[in-house]
Amino acid sequence: MTAPLSRNAIIAALLHPAVLIGALGYFVDIYDLILFGVVRVPSLKGLGFTGDQLALEGTWLINVQMAGMLAGGLIWGLLGDWRGRLNILFGSIILYSLANIANGFVHDLNGYTICRFLAGLGLAGELGGSITLVAEALPRPVRGYGTMMVSAIGVLGAVAAGAVGQKFDWRTAYFIGGGLGLVLLVLRVCVRESHLFAKMTAFGKPRFAAQMRLLIAPERLTRYVCCILIGLPCWYVVGLVILFSPEFAKALGTTAPVAAGTAVAMGYTGICLGDLLSGVLSQISRARKGIMLSFILATLLLTNIFFLLRQPSPTTIYLFSLLLGIAVGYWAVFVTVAAEHFGTNVRATVATTVPNFTRGALIPITIFYTVLKPHLGIITSGLVVGWMVIALAVLGWFGLRETFHDELDYLEK
Repeated sequence: MTAPLSRNAIIAALLHPAVLIGALGYFVDIYDLILFGVVRVPSLKGLGFTGDQLALEGTWLINVQMAGMLAGGLIWGLLGDWRGRLNILFGSIILYSLANIANGFVHDLNGYTICRFLAGLGLAGELGGSITLVAEALPRPVRGYGTMMVSAIGVLGAVAAGAVGQKFDWRTAYFIGGGLGLVLLVLRVCVRESHLFAKMTAFGKPRFAAQMRLLIAPERLTRYVCCILIGLPCWYVVGLVILFSPEFAKALGTTAPVAAGTAVAMGYTGICLGDLLSGVLSQISRARKGIMLSFILATLLLTNIFFLLRQPSPTTIYLFSLLLGIAVGYWAVFVTVAAEHFGTNVRATVATTVPNFTRGALIPITIFYTVLKPHLGIITSGLVVGWMVIALAVLGWFGLRETFHDELDYLEK
């Protein structure tokens, strides 16, 4: 039987430089990712859009940002396994920061579109690079605590985005995001490269994009797709249910208007709590799969209850945003499992692309929802899309193995 971890070992893991800087990087990542949702209406109104254009152009910009993250996830992941984990963390934050500062100067939809794409492209390297570095830097018994810390602190960036987006002008909010990125760039000099990456390159650096040949092999491709599927409910809840909660609340007959910024802040507060809860439960039980399944099933239950509400108060909507956030707070465990399923020579590619492809899945999710809405209505469409997404996640869960006890010092061949 494995001896319980000492308090000092857990504290050392939580305070490791790679964990702290990774957490701050993910904080900036989530800040920008959610900021657009918070300032969507005022920023588009500031550019002259009104009425239905606010939702139409808002959906377009969200999808463009997600497309940037899809492309960036692949690019930064390949670079991470070729040039090193730290290189992608430096490169991604530089691109993100400059794109966000530029976003504060836009005066038309074309400029807004370009900035959202470039910001998404830059942000795509943050989470995967940080999770890979932390997973490889910490001993096996405590790496779950490290990735939990990255995710739990990181998602608080959404709470900051909600507060900043409501208190400051939307242009200023983007300037603040860019400034945070530049500060983080300076702090990153304190972090060392992964010793597993250094060990691998000592025997010869892999060729750029050679990882893709390894990943498309049938025995790995199924595992890779399953890693993506299991995270889909997270972005269904965040990108559809919570982000468009004002529209859903109105259709449910809410007694007063619902503020998207408040719903987002409550949702990400819940995700922070869920990340801590799922991470601790995973460490205590020394298992990851069972914890993820229980959170996915909780998401199914809460989603069904949410869409069956009748004339809820704004407080009730905010409460469900919090509860749904907790339910999809297995994100920390999810990204850890993805990193643990593959060898050192493809780990950065997997850990970077999987969460970004999961985020990018918001594009077909919103498209499917938009197609269904004229036929089924806003409420039934949201519910049906949720059933589909959760079914795919459960399917992915069956295709994964338990990885808590796996050592990461190996290569895919």
